[in-house]
Amino acid sequence: MHVSFALFADAANISQEGKLNILGVFDALQIGSLPAVHPRATLVVRLKAEEGDEGMHTLAFGWMGPDGGEIWSSSGEIEVGSPPPGSYELDIPVIAAIDLPLQAAGAHTMRVDLDGELRAEIFLHVRVGAPIAPVSGLVS
Repeated sequence: MHVSFALFADAANISQEGKLNILGVFDALQIGSLPAVHPRATLVVRLKAEEGDEGMHTLAFGWMGPDGGEIWSSSGEIEVGSPPPGSYELDIPVIAAIDLPLQAAGAHTMRVDLDGELRAEIFLHVRVGAPIAPVSGLVS
């Protein structure tokens, strides 16, 4: 089993047809002051399982500050079944709405471990201060 992708978004869901919908992917935050909490970030991880991956697996997340220190962690068990007939792999979407505590400016990291092995890292760059106006690219 492997991580196909992992990211932060504003929202995500699974449609009636089984499609994974993701809205507002981001990798940076501009905040007014520290410490802060970014409320309800959506962590989206898509796992891919193949024949032979059936059974129980441990999925763990670790939120790390810019200094590399762990801010929080969480883990759980997932049970993987066999791929449907005619398929060679199984999509397993994981959608988690989480509050992200921010204690310092800089690159934070969400670690994604599967069965005790690091499988993905998502970097979130945190900047403090007033937002900078976007550059329009026009010269007058």
